[in-house]
Amino acid sequence: MTLTIDKSAYTTPGTSRGLLDVFKYRYLLRLLIGKTSSLRYKNSVLGWLWSYVRPTVQFLVYFLVVGGILGVSRKVEMFPIYMFSGLCIVNLFNETMTATTRSIVENKALVRKIYLPRELFPLSAAVGAFIHFLPQYVVLLIVSILFGWFPTLESIGLTLAGVLIVLLFVFGVGLALSAINVRFRDAQNFLEVIRTITTWASPILYTWPMIHDKLSNHEWIFHIYMTNPVTIAVQMFHEAYWGRVVGEHDTLGWPPAFGYYVLAAVGIIIVMLVVGQLIFRRLERNFAQDL
Repeated sequence: MTLTIDKSAYTTPGTSRGLLDVFKYRYLLRLLIGKTSSLRYKNSVLGWLWSYVRPTVQFLVYFLVVGGILGVSRKVEMFPIYMFSGLCIVNLFNETMTATTRSIVENKALVRKIYLPRELFPLSAAVGAFIHFLPQYVVLLIVSILFGWFPTLESIGLTLAGVLIVLLFVFGVGLALSAINVRFRDAQNFLEVIRTITTWASPILYTWPMIHDKLSNHEWIFHIYMTNPVTIAVQMFHEAYWGRVVGEHDTLGWPPAFGYYVLAAVGIIIVMLVVGQLIFRRLERNFAQDL
């Protein structure tokens, strides 16, 4: 007599379905998000005030140098709101990129001791960075309201779309970099290069027509520039806040063929999510040994 055992209720230890398992372990995701938020400013005198200090100093430096000394503020009406609305969304990208890339290494104790879907770490880091972004966004809202901004369905939609584009894009990139950073810690040092390039590769310290005019004989470069998901998100924030403050007659308007740029950016995001997951799944089997 042959004894048959139903194995459908069992799973092989240590196996993972990637991002699909995130939904199964939602309670762990909540715990990791709480841990990330509580430890960020532990033993800090100013605590959450640091969420305001760094972007404020960054804003003042850029405004004095780019707006005052280089004279961009004389070319762009309400330049402080124009710059801060773009800087706000770029800071979200930079914060999320840094947090996701370091997420596995910073949780090496958990990775070594227990099994859980490793994707939870970069995902919780991305959510934590978004929470850290909210104080900056509140400042943007207050300043915009003081200068006559009022919410509309379009501005709310543009805000949500811009934030979603950045978070999805950086999560795909962060999945790959967080896994690579376990094997090669150079990825962590490479972040500063990415942060610097991102700040200057999006129209926050200048306007998109300046780039368009300079590249009038090389339009293909401008097309590549505009398909950057971060540039798309910056443009959405500009139209949602600065554009509503200065009015439709003084705004720069949307770049030509902007809808196609958005579609291209969405395609890039999908590719990065797939590639990031593939790289992560391939390298995660050696996380415990490399850490």
